[in-house]
Amino acid sequence: MPSLAIVLHAHLPYVRHPEHDDFLEEWWLYEAVVESYLPLLEAFDRLRAEGVAWALTLTLTPSLCAMLRDPLLRSRTARHLERLCEFAGREVARTAYDAALHATAQFYRDRLEHLRTRWHERWHGDLVGAFREFQDSGQLEIITCGATHGFLPLMADEPAAVRAQIALAVADYTACFGRPPRGIWLPECAYFAGLDGVLAEHELRWFILDAHGVLLARPRPRAAIYAPIHTPAGPAAFGRDREASRQVWSAEAGYPGDPHYREFYRDVGFDLPLETLAPLIPPGTPRRFTGLKYQRVTGRGTPIGEKEPYVRAEALAAAAAHAAHFVQTRREQLEPVAEALGREPLLAVPFDAELFGHWWFEGPDFLEHVLRLAAAPESGITLTTPARYLEHHPTQQLAEPSPSSWGQSGYWDVWLEPRNAWIYPHLRTAARRMREAATRYRILGGGTPVIERALRQMGRELLLAQSSDWAFLMKTGTAVEYATKRTKSHLSRFDRLARGVERGEVDERLLTECEARDPIFPEYDWRVFAE
Repeated sequence: MPSLAIVLHAHLPYVRHPEHDDFLEEWWLYEAVVESYLPLLEAFDRLRAEGVAWALTLTLTPSLCAMLRDPLLRSRTARHLERLCEFAGREVARTAYDAALHATAQFYRDRLEHLRTRWHERWHGDLVGAFREFQDSGQLEIITCGATHGFLPLMADEPAAVRAQIALAVADYTACFGRPPRGIWLPECAYFAGLDGVLAEHELRWFILDAHGVLLARPRPRAAIYAPIHTPAGPAAFGRDREASRQVWSAEAGYPGDPHYREFYRDVGFDLPLETLAPLIPPGTPRRFTGLKYQRVTGRGTPIGEKEPYVRAEALAAAAAHAAHFVQTRREQLEPVAEALGREPLLAVPFDAELFGHWWFEGPDFLEHVLRLAAAPESGITLTTPARYLEHHPTQQLAEPSPSSWGQSGYWDVWLEPRNAWIYPHLRTAARRMREAATRYRILGGGTPVIERALRQMGRELLLAQSSDWAFLMKTGTAVEYATKRTKSHLSRFDRLARGVERGEVDERLLTECEARDPIFPEYDWRVFAE
């Protein structure tokens, strides 16, 4: 029977600002927790309670896991939930005499109060542990990613930096989930020749590429994207099916553009007076999305001010219909492929996890329906994970994947263009200095406790500067000032620490401040950066 592997990539850049009580970019985490991660966990819990034999693959990146486990950010997420519940309750009162909005306001209040209860009583504020529970019971395969989502092809001339991103990812995953990872989501699905050797060195068995990364492999794959290929070093590459992906993520050609779904861009955070938004949005801080939206998509080209009211029941009906269409379409796509190949084909369909819930509000409902329908014997499809598929089909064609990414144009354009190219000479220089310092002190057998702390913090600053998110934000024009500041501040702190290590005179006050600001990977071994 043809197989379907749905892969969700949950990732956020590491954002933690203890020096501020309210920081705009920390809301990225709160939004993802409330709108995507908690609803996905709720869906998984219902499916398991019903005895549905579902299977799904999920990336939890090391930077995201660090934030989800951080006591400060967990307490702030809980505070955000409390404020949202209070605000939603006041919205019920505000809309009492507006029949078009009142039912939706009540829906938001009930939903948020339920999620708050589940956060505290079911998941105990520990979402990494919550997802681990589903992996341990066999439905979910969790995979890792680069330590800070660094764009690996643009580090290829400093192999130690690439190895450090992978080695730290594997170590952090093992600490979080009690086992080593079997698969990895390459940051931005970006591959370069020789990367498979680094993955094999760390016993990673498979990864995802965009379609052309597999289709342009040498030799050309006989099964196209409908089976993985084994790279020369051993790990398997699975190619993304673009048609199935587009059907789900595209707001123009896909399901999210349906007129019954909730409109993302119309939010009360930009509609209501500032005094009405307090204390959810503290006075003197920028307006932002609250997650409470009362309009539906309505139709393409409809001005944002003319959107019609959202009707939850109609949106849920659309999600169920689209899920049935998705499963039927995948069966119709795979049946002739199975006949032509004379073997069981696999369809790998990866998405950003935050699409489900944050960007597409009904996404978790759609996904729950898909998993329930596809798991039924009459679906004509077997739900699987890439690791499970390889266990049953260990023999695959040997080929060298093409350098590629899943970004616009398919290669490096998004992360290396005029608005962000300035960062790479600095990242390369910092990676070289890190390698030289780590190699020197490894040969010496280590340094003083302060020197070793400084080496560890130098590595953190380098890793955080390497995050592909900063270059992406510069390219797209979103949070450019913040992305630029983060890149420069990490490189500046790295340089000050490196000069101290190179002189043998570390500024301990600076070091302590840096450690308190970004306590990611608290006990990692700085020797991973050595030659």
